[in-house]
Amino acid sequence: MGLVREPEGVDFVVDPRPLKDWEKKQISDIIAHYKKTGEIKKISASKKIKKGQTV
Repeated sequence: MGLVREPEGVDFVVDPRPLKDWEKKQISDIIAHYKKTGEIKKISASKKIKKGQTV
């Protein structure tokens, strides 16, 4: 994998997007399950993204 060089006069800025409420809850549930049992909980992709759709 190589470096991506910025063209002169152009800045690439990548900001994290804010999490949705259901994503925050899912992450919290996974962490709580791991702390309680020590097992990594399997997750399912409940939200399908269609081609061209933004999250």
